[in-house]
Amino acid sequence: MPPRSEPVSRWSRADDGAGPPPVAAVLAAAPRHLRVTSAAESADAVTRSHLADGRCVGWYAPSIPGWRVAIDAEDASGPVPSALARRFGRTDFWARWTRAECLAKLTDVPIATWWQRHGLEVPPGTAWLWRTLTLADLVVTVAFTATGPHRR
Repeated sequence: MPPRSEPVSRWSRADDGAGPPPVAAVLAAAPRHLRVTSAAESADAVTRSHLADGRCVGWYAPSIPGWRVAIDAEDASGPVPSALARRFGRTDFWARWTRAECLAKLTDVPIATWWQRHGLEVPPGTAWLWRTLTLADLVVTVAFTATGPHRR
């Protein structure tokens, strides 16, 4: 099944007004940089996300100087846990969940703290660039944040 995806979602421009062309280009080609394998087979990934069934989704794009990357993947074929559905709703749950996981990882904030502050929403003024894709039975978000001079 070919991947479905939402377009690159949001970017708050750096102070100099320059956009993030290297990151946007890598995200545009995201399906080429993702592999679903076992944990052992994905040991060489730049970053990875472990699934409950033992699979791993690995990110294999070249590093981009001045940028940090995170990914999160979830099995979208499973039901949304009822406690989480009551708290956050079911609409686009897995896309919102993986995005929040990535943003929490990029800010070094525990996901439970992120939920208390933002729920599964992206806070205003967010300076991250991300893409969410559906790959077969998985929803995967790849997100970047600037670490150097582009950082706000």
